[in-house]
Formats: sequence, C-alpha cells, structure tokens
Amino acid sequence: MIRTITSEQTYPLRHQVLWPDKPLEFVKVPKDEFGFHFGYFVAGEPVCVISLFINEHKVARFRKFATHPDFQRKGIGSQLLQHVFEKAIQSKAVQIWCDARLDAKLFYERFGMKQEGERFYKGEIPYVKMIRVF
Repeated sequence: MIRTITSEQTYPLRHQVLWPDKPLEFVKVPKDEFGFHFGYFVAGEPVCVISLFINEHKVARFRKFATHPDFQRKGIGSQLLQHVFEKAIQSKAVQIWCDARLDAKLFYERFGMKQEGERFYKGEIPYVKMIRVF
C-alpha cells in the first residue's frame, strides 16, 4: 500500500539502500521538508520510499528512490514511481527528472524517461540525468 509519509520516515530506508557507508545525515536533502514523500508499505513497514519536489516553474524532480533489497524486482518500485508521476501531473508539472544511477537507466527508460547530458559521478558511482516531458 502506498502512503504519504514525512521526510524523516524516508531516512532509514534511504540510508540502508543508497548510502549505507555514509552517516545518516548524508541521505537528507536540502528543503526535504518541502517535498512530497511516499512510501510503499508491507506489513506496516516501508519497503520502498521516494521523494518528489516541484519548483515554482512546475518542474518536478524525484530523489532518494530506495527499495529494500528483499523487495526489489517485484514491481513495488514501478508502482511507487507511477504514483509519483501521477502526483506530478496532478500538480501541473511540465516535466519530471532525476539523477539516476547508471545501472538504473533502463528502468527509467521504461517510464518514458530519456537521458539528458553526459555521465557524471557522485563519489565512485556513475549517474545520468533522466528526464520526461509531460
């Protein structure tokens, strides 16, 4: 089940999945409190989280998309991402984008997102910017 949650509720899963070797503070983003945060819950526990930010120009960005390893490749992340796209469209966003880990590029392409620009790195991890215009 998908629920709206607080930014603080995303932190444990963000930390465990995305940056387990960094301090918890590393998974917090500026203006987290102004985003929309969603979790997919199984047996009362969040197993997938994502955060959506929409700026004054109606450009949406999702960040810190994390699915617990035991629940990956089961369609949960796809359902949550679809929910975020719908929320962005309802909010009149004109496009949505993310910084995607390179190994997730094909996943995002299935949602109509396209790479924009060149590969870049956050630490040792390669990323690409993925974008979809509505």
